[in-house]
Amino acid sequence: MVPIPRGAFTALITPMTEAGTVDYAGWERLLDYQIGEGIHGLLPLGTTGETPTLEDEEEEELIRIAVKKANGRVPLIVGTGSNDTSYMLRYTKRARDLGADAALVVTPYYNKPNDSGLIRHFQAAGELGIPIIIYNIAGRTGRNIPTALMEKLARIPNIIGVKEASGDINQMGDVIRNIKLPAQAEGRDFLVFSGDDGLTLPLMSLGGDGVISVISNLVPARVAALIRACLDGTVEEGRRIHYELLPLVKAAFIETNPVPIKAAMGWAGLPAGPARLPLGPLEAAHAGLLQEAMKGLGIPLV
Repeated sequence: MVPIPRGAFTALITPMTEAGTVDYAGWERLLDYQIGEGIHGLLPLGTTGETPTLEDEEEEELIRIAVKKANGRVPLIVGTGSNDTSYMLRYTKRARDLGADAALVVTPYYNKPNDSGLIRHFQAAGELGIPIIIYNIAGRTGRNIPTALMEKLARIPNIIGVKEASGDINQMGDVIRNIKLPAQAEGRDFLVFSGDDGLTLPLMSLGGDGVISVISNLVPARVAALIRACLDGTVEEGRRIHYELLPLVKAAFIETNPVPIKAAMGWAGLPAGPARLPLGPLEAAHAGLLQEAMKGLGIPLV
């Protein structure tokens, strides 16, 4: 397994054909594009990858291709979450056995587990022997993981970090102060990645480790440059890139992710295709804002 570094990871879309099937040739092109543009790591089968509507066979093939393309050049984190612990374990074992370097396990959604259930859920994941990154996103799951509970989860063997998408920069700061920094003092690490593109710079300024990004599907080199600037301590450069990317960040979430980013990628000539139902196409009223953000970054529309 390739160690998971600090850096910029892309939460990859899943390209589709107009007929609604997975575009595997387009998937290979996207992986080559990401690696060629200098992204620090890849994350297939997250929410951005439309996993709720992918079949098991499709997911397995996407992982196989991604492992082959990454080939140790960049780390590969595979989304393996479910609101059923038995399914999560099955998906995590599959990712491990196919060669993933880590698994991203989301808080179980809809059923809103209590604290003891969450602890047992992530303990079961940790027992599989693959590094686990917790995905905390209350907006999609209905269940925030408060810092006091995260402290307990961070002590579970093989739990190596969190993708923080709570939207609360104060909570993110608490995670760094109360979990990451004490872990470092003990000679271990607990990675804290931003799960919101718009909060990447604030999180990095607090001592975060990077981002698992949506907009880097379109602009991987620029997101990687933002993280490099923050890690290198060049604050002004990081701030410049942040403001340069901000219009795209806002436009990319004008509708439910990944609808806008897939539209933007299609306009840029990258493999994307439509989202699967129940996600519909981008509303025409929103196209102008997204296209203006792309033009502002010098991205030609084809």
